[in-house]
Amino acid sequence: MKYFVELEGREYVVDIDPDGIRIDDVPVEVDLAPGASARLWDLLLDRVSYRLRAVRAAERGSWEIELGGRRHVVLALDKRRKAIRRLSGSAAGGSDPGPYEVVAPMPGLVIAVEVSADEAVSSGQSLIVIEAMKMENEVKAKTAGQVTDIKVAEGQAVDKGETLLVIEPDGWRA
Repeated sequence: MKYFVELEGREYVVDIDPDGIRIDDVPVEVDLAPGASARLWDLLLDRVSYRLRAVRAAERGSWEIELGGRRHVVLALDKRRKAIRRLSGSAAGGSDPGPYEVVAPMPGLVIAVEVSADEAVSSGQSLIVIEAMKMENEVKAKTAGQVTDIKVAEGQAVDKGETLLVIEPDGWRA
């Protein structure tokens, strides 16, 4: 299984298979065991022992990790989840924190536009509902911000990757 792990602005590719674990194609020895409580873990990484605290963060695939007295936010996604985030506009903005386009993760029919232009939205808030193959799929905001432009309407057919709306994140100034 391949995971894409983002830590402090850098992405690592972690491969886990029957032959072992590789980080960016470098084999590593890893052992992870539960610690004294539900959130504490004992980590052995290349024969160096660590105690870490891990708490699932609000964003799917995101964890708050405390290691060596330092707190880190780690995002770990498999290949499928990474593709969905990229296509839905949920991918991290990298060094550009400016407005971002929210795009359709699949072709379908817009059955609900749950926000309006100039509306403030919170992270994880439902923006648009798309029906595809008789299933309703919510498209959610990746960050808190303000909707600056809506490109679709209820009843409109959309293609995968089509821009649905634009959000300007809180704290960003053009």
